[in-house]
Amino acid sequence: MMRRRLVLPVAAAALLALAGCKDAPAPGAGSASGGAPVSVEAIAAEAQGFNLGSTMSVRTAYVFFDPQCPHCAALWMAAQPLRAQSRFVWIPVGVLGEKSVHQGAALLAATDPVAAMDQHEVSLREKGGGIGPRAGTEQQQEAVKRNGALLTRLGFGSVPVVVGRHAQTGEVVTIEGALPTPALAQRLGLSAP
Repeated sequence: MMRRRLVLPVAAAALLALAGCKDAPAPGAGSASGGAPVSVEAIAAEAQGFNLGSTMSVRTAYVFFDPQCPHCAALWMAAQPLRAQSRFVWIPVGVLGEKSVHQGAALLAATDPVAAMDQHEVSLREKGGGIGPRAGTEQQQEAVKRNGALLTRLGFGSVPVVVGRHAQTGEVVTIEGALPTPALAQRLGLSAP
């Protein structure tokens, strides 16, 4: 009987944790509900992240992600083929718990954050738990927490969130949830690979 009592709270905790993690955008999704108006400039000025793609690209998309979020991992893979067309700034947050804060800090501290993120994702897929928190400093942990506060202030309650400007129209685009590469390209006005 004791075993059954433990399974239910653990399962409930796992479901609550994933409540901050979003699979795909809801129909009609595209703007934050509540919070401050979404500003690409505010994100560029306040958030701390790392680049995937050319730092010389005129197109930039900002991606709020939690290192423990499986949907964020799917978006990481979907963004890979588009990195020649746009710079993706990956902004770690800790919406799924303290482990996420430590892992986000470790990614920010990495000499090569893209390689560290690739290793992290492989470790998660292989049930290894992801990158260890060993490299993240207290300052980087605070940066991850500030990133999370910015995400909340903008009115988003889950990850992943992509914010950028449409490549053709210049309009601000927000995407909540993971998308496959062709849909991500279409929403950002990029060419599908």
